[in-house]
Amino acid sequence: MSAGACIAALAAARRSVALGAAGGLLLLAPSAAASVTGLAVASVSGPAGDAAVTLSNLRTLSRWAYPQSPSVVRQDPSGNARAVARLKFLTSDSQAEIYLALRSETVGTVTWIQISVPGRPNGITGWVPAAALSELHISRENLRINRETLRAALYRDGRVIWGAPVGVGRPSLPTPAGHFYVTEKLTIAEEPFYGPYAIGTSAYAPTLNDWPGGGVVGIHGTDEPQLVPGRPSHGCVRLRNSDVARLWRLIEIGAPIEIV
Repeated sequence: MSAGACIAALAAARRSVALGAAGGLLLLAPSAAASVTGLAVASVSGPAGDAAVTLSNLRTLSRWAYPQSPSVVRQDPSGNARAVARLKFLTSDSQAEIYLALRSETVGTVTWIQISVPGRPNGITGWVPAAALSELHISRENLRINRETLRAALYRDGRVIWGAPVGVGRPSLPTPAGHFYVTEKLTIAEEPFYGPYAIGTSAYAPTLNDWPGGGVVGIHGTDEPQLVPGRPSHGCVRLRNSDVARLWRLIEIGAPIEIV
């Protein structure tokens, strides 16, 4: 099996985006404020009277949106700040791209939203005008993957609703640690190696640039359940087929993922 095989299912999959229970949110409520941990989030303040509002705590309340204009992503909430990326409309699998919204801040007459940007290196964040994004959707889920205990758990409103053993990357090709999120949900066509379903994430393999999609880390099933739990992969997260089928039905697009 080639180094790119772990994620090739995402390119050969039968695409199926599922929004689950996510609903639209038009109000950026100050009551949602809580510290965002684990991401390289700068402390930024606007003019007097302007304050940043946390939109996602990455555990019990997170917000995400589709892009609606090809905006530049900037290092700070300013049209003069350095560009760090550009919004994309499609993932490498031709699914609608989404962005996790971290904070909002109004500077002058412009409201800016800080987003998590999928790409290498992992952990890139930046600011776009709120007008560049569609309405915000809510996720109250959080998927946690522990590479030491080889266990994963899905939380909703802070309570465990799913758990299973996992297979992760071998020591030479590790599954990356950090905070990520679910970008797409795919059904697999004629690829039993990957099981029936795959979940695309915003995580990227640290070193394997030649993977399809540039090295996107996926969560998928397997035709070798005896290797789970374990460290058999090139960086993706493997689940037994019955476990990935249940997770696929439960988890929402935009749900944060914490890999430790």
